[in-house]
Amino acid sequence: MFARSQGRALARTASAAIATPGRSQWATAAVPCSCSRAFSATTTQQSKLGRTPISIPPGVELLIGEPKVKKDPTTYLKIPRRTVTVEGPLGTLELVLPSFVHIDHDAEQRRVTLSIENRDLKEQKQMWGTTWAHLNRYVTGVSEGHTAVLRLVGVGYRATVEQRPEKEEYAGQKFVVLKLGFNHPVEMGVPMGIAASTPQPTRVLLEGINREEVMSFAAAIRRWRRPEPYKGKGIFVNDETIKLKQKKIK
Repeated sequence: MFARSQGRALARTASAAIATPGRSQWATAAVPCSCSRAFSATTTQQSKLGRTPISIPPGVELLIGEPKVKKDPTTYLKIPRRTVTVEGPLGTLELVLPSFVHIDHDAEQRRVTLSIENRDLKEQKQMWGTTWAHLNRYVTGVSEGHTAVLRLVGVGYRATVEQRPEKEEYAGQKFVVLKLGFNHPVEMGVPMGIAASTPQPTRVLLEGINREEVMSFAAAIRRWRRPEPYKGKGIFVNDETIKLKQKKIK
């Protein structure tokens, strides 16, 4: 009852303040307004990455397939999806586009533009930029390739690339053998599609056309000796650094 009466009183006060000329502004401003407005008054912005055209270098071809009905792994719904095949001098990669992402391939100017159905939906805007990033990495991967350099920092840390015929999962598989201070060497099989080499005893170079696979294998190697902040030892990937801490002395 009190809430209703208070609401009616505020409504009468607001109407009186509007109808009465010469009334002070502070009285009107003190009455809450029931009107609603958006948090931001600006218009909906496009994705900075999604709206940027992707240049196709010479020697790289894009094949856009027809939409095929596939079951979504999370919702188990059958949704038509389009597959884009990227072919280049280093290999071939396939990217499955979301159903709401559309692709426009300009063969004459050798560029690709992505668009979405509804720019007001947050999920579509997020996948717009994500799909652009994946496609751009695929184009770079089949034309130039992706690399990851691992630095082994520590006394006695060494790495070699060897063959283990009795352990290989596919013909010609190589293994990265790491000496990281354990009482046994660590042997990790190189996944298919990735080339591993050791230009220096404390450096491991990984090369491949799929950046996700290259960085995933680099992260798997790094997990054996994560960089620690007191002595700065560990396995560092690319330009990774760590801030050293001072030891606590009692």
